[in-house]
Amino acid sequence: MSSTATIHTLDNGLTVIVEPMRDVRSAAFSFLVPAGSVHEPQGRNGTAAILSDLILRGAGSLDSRQLTATLDNLGLQRSESVGVKHLGFSGATVADRLPQALAVYGDILRKPHLPADQFDAVREGLEMTLRAMQDEPRQQLMVELRRRCFPSPWGTPTYGQLEQLPDISSSDVVDHYRQLVRPNGAILGVAGGVEPDEILPVVEEAFGGWEEGAETELVDGEYTPVIEHIAHDSTQTHIGIAYEAVPYRHEDYYTAWASVGVLSGGMSARLFTEVRERRGLCYSISAVLNSLPYHARVLAYAGTTAERAQETLDVTLAEMQRLAEGIEPGELERCQARAKSALIMEQESTIARAGAVARDWFHLGRITTLEEVREKIEALRVETVLEYIHAHPAAEFTVLTIGPEPLKVSHAIEAADVAATGDTDPQVIAPPAERVDQEK
Repeated sequence: MSSTATIHTLDNGLTVIVEPMRDVRSAAFSFLVPAGSVHEPQGRNGTAAILSDLILRGAGSLDSRQLTATLDNLGLQRSESVGVKHLGFSGATVADRLPQALAVYGDILRKPHLPADQFDAVREGLEMTLRAMQDEPRQQLMVELRRRCFPSPWGTPTYGQLEQLPDISSSDVVDHYRQLVRPNGAILGVAGGVEPDEILPVVEEAFGGWEEGAETELVDGEYTPVIEHIAHDSTQTHIGIAYEAVPYRHEDYYTAWASVGVLSGGMSARLFTEVRERRGLCYSISAVLNSLPYHARVLAYAGTTAERAQETLDVTLAEMQRLAEGIEPGELERCQARAKSALIMEQESTIARAGAVARDWFHLGRITTLEEVREKIEALRVETVLEYIHAHPAAEFTVLTIGPEPLKVSHAIEAADVAATGDTDPQVIAPPAERVDQEK
């Protein structure tokens, strides 16, 4: 089934996707600009995060306060994010105000002030955010797990590293903007109560004069699974586990998603019922499929007491490997029901749909319709999911723990050529609404 979206590329390379949703009165946009953390200079991790804040502190003829007031006056519900590959800017408002909002973002992306006198305040704010994350072991664990389980530079932390912040200058941020915030490679998704012939002229006016920049080439580094422990004086232990999967663009993506859904698709899934409910080993456990363009990992988390940490790790790894022994039809049916519910919610949300079409274009170079996703979900069968599991078994784990004592990883891990290291100093996907990377 073909998409109802209109896809148009400006002369400067900006890709625009407009998908009408004629039963709604709101409209939303999602902008992906190829200036994420993966593009930061060596030793300057946090540059993209600072830029994502500083770029909104005045643009065009508006200073910082005037810009904020203008966006608020439009009733814009907006957000900004930093991904591995992209900076993200999104917003939703009533449909007839969307052209004004896009015009403002034209100035934000093309003519930001990037005020040097506000740089220190922004960097200090990011430092506070990172310190707060360090005080939250679960967040710290997942950031560090991603850094270890993806080949460089794809595991680069999106919000930076505390030890590198002092080395970032205002000129570094300006250089990042000038070199990377460009239309070629950028994607604008629009969805809601708008028509392409109304929006495309607005986009041309706002972004048509945006000058192209040089393309940046990224080279994958080597990747070796690791078993690693971060010492932390606590009565709790936090466990992170990662293993390879297939990315969103792969033909087996939906079967990969289903295999993870059997593990962690709600409170009736295996990890929750076996590790938490039946054995009472942990207070929190989950797993998600996280996809970048050419790499994907299953990322799992468990939080428990130090006394029960070893058993929690052992049982969790055993459950992951036990998937190969078979799954029940009811387990798959629950995954399918969950996904169909998410589809309905995406169908009713302009901001979700705008984000979905932008991310689809980035990952696939095409747009998947909600009906296409529904058909793929309904076509899932126990046999095909098992075929995927046997072809891509849970193995060669990266295991990261934070707590008072390191844990032993013995569950068939010795067979995988993993490197064990000592202590160290401390953007997914699932269909449909959780679909893409989120690159964070």
